[in-house]
Amino acid sequence: MKENKKNSACSGEVSERFRKKIFFTDLDGTLLNDQKEITPGNQAAIDLALREGHKVVISTGRPLASALIQAERLGLMREGCYVIAFNGGEIYDTSLHRSIYRRTIPKELIPPIFEEAHRRGIYIQTFSGKEVLSEEDRPELYDYVKRTLQTCRVVPSVAEELTEAPCKLLAIEETDRALIEDFLSYLTERYAGTLNAYFSNNSYLEIVPDKVTKGQALLWMCEFLQIPVEDSVSAGDAPNDVEMIEAAGTGVAMANSFPGVKEHADYVTDADNNHDGAAEIIHRFLL
Repeated sequence: MKENKKNSACSGEVSERFRKKIFFTDLDGTLLNDQKEITPGNQAAIDLALREGHKVVISTGRPLASALIQAERLGLMREGCYVIAFNGGEIYDTSLHRSIYRRTIPKELIPPIFEEAHRRGIYIQTFSGKEVLSEEDRPELYDYVKRTLQTCRVVPSVAEELTEAPCKLLAIEETDRALIEDFLSYLTERYAGTLNAYFSNNSYLEIVPDKVTKGQALLWMCEFLQIPVEDSVSAGDAPNDVEMIEAAGTGVAMANSFPGVKEHADYVTDADNNHDGAAEIIHRFLL
């Protein structure tokens, strides 16, 4: 585990118990169980944290439209609640119903990246408003929109359909890990300084603008809200959560985390995402 930063407050500051904190939580595998639902214990802990004046931020790789559906279901469309979507590419104030931060991929990069993915036999898609856009009619597309509760369209040219530059591209390869790892190496070398790419699970390769991560979004949010980073708590389970876990004052990895994630955390939960693991974090570090 990393060195724990949560006890770094100087003596004489407001006591740990009464300081208002900000909680950044991943959705899949963290706040939500394996059925993509929130457990009653997690919901009760979230509600209590908000009543006590703490802030709650959904931080997800999902597109904004999908994340807002979850925020609505969780009762997080209110003051003190925010959504970080696209792994940090867009930040949304749910009480004001507007984006407060957005970074995008240059549209001219989309055709060559899609062409390279197609050449390698890798499925790839992007996002426009509430739609998922793809150039291929493949099972990966329909599996994704079912999981994220979105609509989709298959079009001849994604670049021509987009009305504005997107925050993210997503490559999906479910059978050949070496194939998509080689694609990651290609993107990292070819677009160094322009794009960033990393896995959010074993099959999903997230392609975002350079320096876009959940960790950078956490730091931006703390500065924007004038909350000391040491008063931030983050929770995640996947490789795309690592920078957020490292950036927070207290970074927490779930018991069910992917291999290699737990060593970056200050604390690892006893309970997993199916058994109120997020509630454990809230009661231990916020309440």
